[in-house]
Parts: sequence; structure tokens; C-alpha cells
Amino acid sequence: MTVRAPSQFADRNADPLARALDYEIAGEMASALGRSGCKAEQALGRLKECAPGDPARPAALKQAAAAVHAYLIQRELCGMRRHDAVIREYAIPREVLVRLGAS
Repeated sequence: MTVRAPSQFADRNADPLARALDYEIAGEMASALGRSGCKAEQALGRLKECAPGDPARPAALKQAAAAVHAYLIQRELCGMRRHDAVIREYAIPREVLVRLGAS
């Protein structure tokens, strides 16, 4: 799906400084998304290492839910609204998904 900017912003495409700023912003968004994804992956790895009866599991579960929640929010800020593929790719457990956004 392609989104076209409103006509009031059409002259922004002609300005090389505005294009450079847009390029920088896109780079920062990609970098933040990558860092957030790494944090989520690490937290999910720590959760996977905890056995179901392990006393450290509730803390690892809480950290994993917070990291995944932050990652999904970062994806939405980048314009990616569908998370089905990410949930499958990262193998995010249901116990983490039900805690998203809960504090």
C-alpha cells in the first residue's frame, strides 16, 4: 500500500535538506527497531532457559513481556501494524503475549 503525502507537504520533496533529514530519521527508526528487536530476542532467550518451576521464571517472564511489548510498539511507530510473522519468527510464547501491556 502506498501513501501519498498531502499536497501541503509536496514542496518538502523538492527541498534537499528536508530529504536529508527524512533520510536521517528513517535511519534512526531502523536502528531503534533493531536494538528493540535484539532486546526482545535476548529476553525471550532468558525466558526459554528458565524451567517452569524455576523461581526466577516470573521475573524473566515479566522482562520478556516488557521487551516484546516495547518491540511491537517500535514496529507500530515504524508503520508495521501486523505482528503475526514476528510472533512466529521469534516464537513468542502465549504466556508472554497475554501479558503484553500489563504492568
